[in-house]
Amino acid sequence: MDQFTLNLLFVGASFALYIGIAIWARAGSTSEFYAAGRGVHPVTNGMATAADWMSAASFISMAGLIAFTGYDNSSFLMGWTGGYVLLALLLAPYLRKFGKFTVSEFIGDRFYSSTARMVAVICLLVASITYVIGQMQGVGIAFGRFLEIDAFWGLLIGSCVVFAYAVFGGMKGVTYTQVAQYCVLITAYTIPAVFISLQLTGNPIPALGLFGSTESGEPLLVKLNQIVTDLGFAEYTAAHGSTINMVLFTLSLMIGTAGLPHVIMRFFTVPRVSDARWSAGWTLVFIALLYLTAPAVGAMARLNISELMWPNGTSGEAVSVEQIESDPEYAWMATWQKTGLLGWEDKNGDGKIQYYNDANADLQAKAAENGWEGNELTNFNRDILVLANPEIASLPGWVIGLVAAGGLAAALSTAAGLLLAISSAVSHDLLKGQLTPNMSEKSELLAARISMAAAIVVAVLLGLNPPGFAAQTVALAFGLAAASIFPALMMGIFSTRINNAGAVAGMLAGLVVTLLYIFLHKGWFFIPDTNSFTDADPLLGPIKSTSFGAIGAAVNFTVAYIVSGMTKETPQEIKDLVESVRIPRGAGVAVEGH
Repeated sequence: MDQFTLNLLFVGASFALYIGIAIWARAGSTSEFYAAGRGVHPVTNGMATAADWMSAASFISMAGLIAFTGYDNSSFLMGWTGGYVLLALLLAPYLRKFGKFTVSEFIGDRFYSSTARMVAVICLLVASITYVIGQMQGVGIAFGRFLEIDAFWGLLIGSCVVFAYAVFGGMKGVTYTQVAQYCVLITAYTIPAVFISLQLTGNPIPALGLFGSTESGEPLLVKLNQIVTDLGFAEYTAAHGSTINMVLFTLSLMIGTAGLPHVIMRFFTVPRVSDARWSAGWTLVFIALLYLTAPAVGAMARLNISELMWPNGTSGEAVSVEQIESDPEYAWMATWQKTGLLGWEDKNGDGKIQYYNDANADLQAKAAENGWEGNELTNFNRDILVLANPEIASLPGWVIGLVAAGGLAAALSTAAGLLLAISSAVSHDLLKGQLTPNMSEKSELLAARISMAAAIVVAVLLGLNPPGFAAQTVALAFGLAAASIFPALMMGIFSTRINNAGAVAGMLAGLVVTLLYIFLHKGWFFIPDTNSFTDADPLLGPIKSTSFGAIGAAVNFTVAYIVSGMTKETPQEIKDLVESVRIPRGAGVAVEGH
């Protein structure tokens, strides 16, 4: 059976499973659409949350960024997992006890203001739409390679699948679909990693193989460091950037995680307050299975690529064009070249493809001596690494098909959660909560499905022109959530001093200052010459746009406290409400909002 047929088989079977589950778990009420009837078991919810969380950024993009940057990008792992600790300890149980369907509804009631609720809706939409761009980007990449179609059509197919199980199933359908998607994605991520770890180190556990030795007896990381430094790159295990930026980036990811609406919504689906804590704990367990493997996947892939490009070592010759075109070991390069995400050019006409850091001063003399005219691997999109990894390692075709299904499961599961958060913000918070409060449940459910369909169309359009790699785009969304939503939730739960004016001013200040920094830094939409503003050229010291969310959060907290101190004190009944949510009187009994 050829590879294309295998890909169709694995992807088609997984899609049939998702849609079948959605039909079985079809939402029949707003409670089921928004919160799955509040009857999801903590273990089930933990698995669904892990799938909701581990998006295209985690599955497709993160290992690629770690592979090509090294140590610094371990901050993705620290920030994303650390955020769940914050969520479990500081937010999830209290929000569940409050008993509402959405984050915006909590903010509106806690700060006794329809304006606060609307500002929260705006913040949610901005963060969620930015996040979903990365998911649609991942969908396009995965379909473009494994179904051998243009990325545009890949986006359309993926959006139709999301529409089928998210629009009709709601939170109830999405929950059980995400359980299936977690099983697919973790299997698809782990099996190739085990194969490659065995190939390189003889250890079947990738996380241990990373610190093991290769067949020559040389430690894998030592060998990798030697190869990449010979090619003019910095040591793989060395720090490559600003410590301040790395700390802010990690903090931004942590508090952004704790402020993401589509993740927080999952904790409204469990029966009791205590179940919210258990759900967060189980989520960490399920996430750890992938996150402990990702550093090994990145390092081993970087080693494999470097050795493929220099088959006789860096003291020998680079791979030849003839070998790339005829050797089955390099067939993956020709396949990925068709997608436009991988490219090379024999600039000096010597029949070889030199891969090295042509900006390295120490290599420039050697390049001149050998007649090299720059790095001839002209394009290697980092988002393709995990998907191409089985092919690079010459693994069986069924493994490649499984990875195709896993990559799509990761992107689609998170896209569904995000679209559900967007839908609930529009139908429940905007329409039902403000514009048409007398709307019937049937009309609200219809509005929710229509708004989700509209959100899918917007997501596809924006996914065609993303502002960076999938993980970088997602990091921007985390920064926006960190700067706008997280501070409002924290102050809403733990401070009776913050009033409605302070909350509104804080959210707007955090959101606006972060958006301005991102737009100016990335040059996205506003600046014609986007090369003038890149992540290599920060606007404020060493702080990149992906790290600015932590500063935006500090602005939010500061403005909220200043404005609250200058305006009318929080009403006593709201203070009593905050105390009743925060102090565990009647623990385990949730206050039902609807």
